[in-house]
Amino acid sequence: MNPTELLRASLRAIRAHTLRSFLTLLGVIIGVATIVAVVGVISGLNTYVKEKIIVLAPDVFVVQKFGIIRSQKEFLEAIKRPPITWSEYERLSSGLLKEASQISAAASSTMPINYGDKRLPDIRVGGTTANFGSLFSLELESGRYFSESENDASLAVAVIGADTKDELFPQLDPLGRILLIRGLPFRIIGVMPKQGRSIGFSQDGRIYIPLQVYRKNFMVANQSLELHIKARNGVDGLDASMDEVRAMFRAMRHTGFRSPDPFGLLTQDSLQQLWRTISSAAFLLLMLISSVSLGVGGIVIMNIMLVSVVERTQEIGVRMALGARKRDIRRQFLLEAALLSAAGGVMGVLVGSAGAYIIRALANFPAQITPGIVLTGILLATLVGLAAGFLPAYRASNLVVIDAIRAE
Repeated sequence: MNPTELLRASLRAIRAHTLRSFLTLLGVIIGVATIVAVVGVISGLNTYVKEKIIVLAPDVFVVQKFGIIRSQKEFLEAIKRPPITWSEYERLSSGLLKEASQISAAASSTMPINYGDKRLPDIRVGGTTANFGSLFSLELESGRYFSESENDASLAVAVIGADTKDELFPQLDPLGRILLIRGLPFRIIGVMPKQGRSIGFSQDGRIYIPLQVYRKNFMVANQSLELHIKARNGVDGLDASMDEVRAMFRAMRHTGFRSPDPFGLLTQDSLQQLWRTISSAAFLLLMLISSVSLGVGGIVIMNIMLVSVVERTQEIGVRMALGARKRDIRRQFLLEAALLSAAGGVMGVLVGSAGAYIIRALANFPAQITPGIVLTGILLATLVGLAAGFLPAYRASNLVVIDAIRAE
């Protein structure tokens, strides 16, 4: 049989039992749909995290008490570290660092804020030095970030996020108005544009105030500062700047030669690597769950094809008596299984894509369905079909001609 005749015969056999063929595909459809939806959401999250959540520039790194925690042991070790203090920041920012062009400090905590009769109970309020805005390239929708002189004078001014503006000032221009942070009045001098919200993290709900005001009014005992340092020579000078800061901190804290660093370092690359580790683990777990459905779908296809061999035994015998070769019979059953499964793959891709975009619309999760994801889903389904059709094709091609013709 030539390929055209083979395809025509396979399609005719599938159309002869349309309902059974569709029911056969349910496992494949569910498996492929789950895989496409999961991969689409995780792919979208990876892009979103890279572009929106990890806001560190490639040439900026963070010094903090904890750093990246990967295990309970690391957490127990990190919690014993002393907090980063104001005096340590002053020493580092006094000109000791030759490989850094900028250094800023920040601390934050969750506080209630009020404006008139409106109250937001859990807003993240961060105290920062004046160069924090330029170091992180914070764009403002209106107004400005506070200056170094305002920070030094401990002026009660604030820069608010878009969510805070929408909640407290839905129809008003917030610039110049006074809001209360834990009962203390602050004049709003800047508003940040909306940056989006996802996976529980949002810059839009934050408020920034001068660090000196934060230290005097809100900083609790043993609260650690977070230092943000920009390498003088850009990305090429990042390692040298980190080594310099590491040496300075270890010297200031009298850390032994063989002792681990008494602080944590964060870079854009380390944060992205951490996210890749987390997302890869989640991806593998979800793929394992999805593959169970896909495997069940393959078993169903194999069983239905075995039933089809029994039903069509006489037809197979007649065809072989008329000159059909074993490989023709084998190819037809393999093609039928592959076509069935590929059709299930197409339907699964459609259902999975729709599911991913529904998740994005309802839960505000980023989703990204690419041509590669679509092709992978269809190819995976086709391979499952070929594997499932192997045993039925083998049995059909090895029937004894005379026994097959006599079958009823």
